[in-house]
Amino acid sequence: MSSVTLRIPDSKHERLKQYAKEQGISLNRLFDEFATVALAQFDAKTRFELKAAKGNAEKGLQLLAKLDKEL
Repeated sequence: MSSVTLRIPDSKHERLKQYAKEQGISLNRLFDEFATVALAQFDAKTRFELKAAKGNAEKGLQLLAKLDKEL
């Protein structure tokens, strides 16, 4: 397992400790959860971009227009 040094203002550190305590988790676990969310977002963006690069923009816009009419 790796360790990371993070430099943040003391006031932010205190607020994050309080938040973690209210969640019933350690500050380390809180940052692990933050990292998990960030990586999930990054992976979703990457998958979308790969699929979009293979797609047809005109067809996609037509489908969106059709969906817009339906809703």
